Amino acid sequence: MIKKKVLCISAIFSIMVLSRLYSNPQPDSFENPFKKLMLEHAEKLKHEKASLTSVSEEDYFNSLTFANESIPTELTSVKQKLGKYLSKFSFKKQQSYQMHKQADKFLPQIAAILKSYGIPEDFKYVPLVESGLDPRVTSHKGAGGYWQFMPATARLYGLRVNAQVDDRVDFLKSTHAAARYLKSLYEEFGDWTLVAAAYNVGGGSLRASIRRQKESNYFKLRLNAETGSYVYKLVSVKEVIENPVKHGYRI
Repeated sequence: MIKKKVLCISAIFSIMVLSRLYSNPQPDSFENPFKKLMLEHAEKLKHEKASLTSVSEEDYFNSLTFANESIPTELTSVKQKLGKYLSKFSFKKQQSYQMHKQADKFLPQIAAILKSYGIPEDFKYVPLVESGLDPRVTSHKGAGGYWQFMPATARLYGLRVNAQVDDRVDFLKSTHAAARYLKSLYEEFGDWTLVAAAYNVGGGSLRASIRRQKESNYFKLRLNAETGSYVYKLVSVKEVIENPVKHGYRI
């Protein structure tokens, strides 16, 4: 009888000890080597992914061009502006495929006309930026049509603009006039990026900025906000049209 009581007490005591051990687990006496390797591998992959993303973005920006001319993306301000306008024309901001619809409809014809005048193909994006290729668009300054010609400039390059007729809304006539205008600007400035700027601000105004600042590099010139962002907009629209998936469009 006494023996049974002793055994019973021993069993109860053993249960109490085990229960206390499980309710207060002790730290491992050694670190699991496989766990350590897994953590190290995960950290390595994280750094590799970050590195690849950085290199990929750097390569992408370095690949951007306008009219076959490189863009100095090594300048922080240039890269920041490009990022800003690429984001602005992304699907996330636009939430529309209208640009691509207009591009599919008009850009092949514009490219062919520009080519016949020796104008770089990238200038086909000018009317997409200027008017969204909508001839009904007019500016508060009086610019109108696909290429947003001012009346005086339109007449200078062969378009009729009067109370009865406005050739600025004629797609073919206005595109030929724009090609003639762009060609004349290149004969003056000899640089296609400056030609784009001059198209926006006017040749006289750009000449004055170049003379006053003694600087002929578009990316270093201090220009008004619209002209200072113009080439960045052209490059960004070009990228969104040519690489839609990269910028959130499903085409």
